[in-house]
Amino acid sequence: MTKGIRIALAQLNVIVGDLAGNEQKIRESIQQAKQFQADLVAFPELAITGYPPEDLLLRPQFIRNNLDCLERIIPTTENITAIIGFAHSEQGRLFNAAAIVANGRLVDVYHKIHLPNYGVFDEKRYFEPGERPLILEWNDIKIGISICEDIWIQDSVIETQALSTGAEIILNISSSPYHSGKVEERENLLKNLAVNNRVPVCYVNLIGGQDELVFDGNSLILDEQGTILARGKQFEEDLILFDLDVTDLQNIRGRDESYQRRRLAFNPPFKIELIDLPDQPHVPFDRKAKLPFSENLKLDPIMEIYQALVLGTRDYVRKNGFKKVVLGLSGGIDSALTAAIAVDALGNENVIGVSMPSIFSSRGSLDDAAQLASNLGIQNLVIPIQVTFEAYQKMLQPTFGDLPFDTTEENIQARIRGNIIMALSNKFGWLALSTGNKSEISVGYCTLYGDMAGGFAVIKDVPKTLVYQLAKKLNETRGREIIPHNTMIKPPSAELKPDQKDEDSLPPYDVLDPILAEYVEKDATIEQIVALGFDEAIVRKVIRLVDQSEYKRRQGAPGVKITPRAFGKDRRMPITNRYRF
Repeated sequence: MTKGIRIALAQLNVIVGDLAGNEQKIRESIQQAKQFQADLVAFPELAITGYPPEDLLLRPQFIRNNLDCLERIIPTTENITAIIGFAHSEQGRLFNAAAIVANGRLVDVYHKIHLPNYGVFDEKRYFEPGERPLILEWNDIKIGISICEDIWIQDSVIETQALSTGAEIILNISSSPYHSGKVEERENLLKNLAVNNRVPVCYVNLIGGQDELVFDGNSLILDEQGTILARGKQFEEDLILFDLDVTDLQNIRGRDESYQRRRLAFNPPFKIELIDLPDQPHVPFDRKAKLPFSENLKLDPIMEIYQALVLGTRDYVRKNGFKKVVLGLSGGIDSALTAAIAVDALGNENVIGVSMPSIFSSRGSLDDAAQLASNLGIQNLVIPIQVTFEAYQKMLQPTFGDLPFDTTEENIQARIRGNIIMALSNKFGWLALSTGNKSEISVGYCTLYGDMAGGFAVIKDVPKTLVYQLAKKLNETRGREIIPHNTMIKPPSAELKPDQKDEDSLPPYDVLDPILAEYVEKDATIEQIVALGFDEAIVRKVIRLVDQSEYKRRQGAPGVKITPRAFGKDRRMPITNRYRF
């Protein structure tokens, strides 16, 4: 007789604080799972509140409202078991929790045991750690319930469930944010868990953008050999359905000497609590309706980053109540890529470009901006700034006297442009997008209240060399020129003074970006970076620029995190800081 269960993983895009909207999505997914005769449906971590809810969790009314949502969801679970992420208050303590709901009643609640408190995570600020791993016994199948970080800690929750108690399925509900390389990292983790513990793993992850974070989905079901049986879509909502057969699992484990040695040697750090559900209605697999299934292949690594930027931009704009965006088009690669991402996120009718030429703007850059707007099908306003710039010079001349033209005058031009962008934003209700990349923002090659002005910085975590890769890949995948060829090949320039080039002030980007990756993302020392073959004088200059630009970054707009360590929530350095390597 087959021993199995039909699993549904509801990969949702929820909104932090939209309790009613999130509740509705959960209710709809439960009904959809029922239509496909799923036995169990699982939702992402904190699906009711959205993730991360941050200091909303400090408001007692918010916690009560999230519990009210759960109470209204419970009656919809007739003939199905649901695992739902929510915030649970118990005896004055708050927990990141999973509600185990079946046949219209709350059966039990699992409290997340391992609370991440690094990088973008600060769960210990809000939650107490749980103390009891749970095993849900569903029709004689033992299912170990866990939440996100629980799977990342070795020899703990999962091993206690699979080795000491013999869980036949591990079910993990997560809200795991994306960065480049995270998909492979997660997959390797889950494969190792499955193989080392000889247990199928079901993993459901959130999708969507939330401020700087973007969640990629990629929910997975793996068998006990680490083979991926089903995969959720990347950066899209999805309902993953799979018939998981564990009939032969105990025999497989009995023949696996490695598993038996691990089981006998393992000293569980926790005592397991078994939750025995009454026998659930279950239709044998061969009598069920055909499952919808499509092979959801992983994206190319560069296009994966591009789609993260698109989703992060779309959700930031839409979830914050905006429809249209406005950005400056300089004719350069950064504004071109930002505009392309915005069009893919929002549609070309909702993206407005603005060219703001001065006496230093080259004819080629103006033509490139116009060509980009044509390629994307977006409106391109032309608002010259030369008259305004000359007015500033005349106004300041009595004070500046005979002092030479320098970065002051360069920055005035940038700030005039920022002022124009913000005026359009105010007048028409368009969200302003800034276009600076991570390389420039790292070393302060950007102007406060100038090119940094805006409500969202789409590519603030994208190094310049990656900007070019993304632009090239975009043109390749579309089979036509989106980013103009001349934009791709001309030397980068702010065009704020005659014949200006970025490399007049900075090392070449193919030198700068690897140094920044070592210092910003890995906290490498000068000696360690020089040992990689970089010139010591250049390394010291770059580090000095990074350190002295913290005050600028602190005032910049949020943007999508796509590297392992982004500025903002991820990398938090003091502005007043005299420590130097």
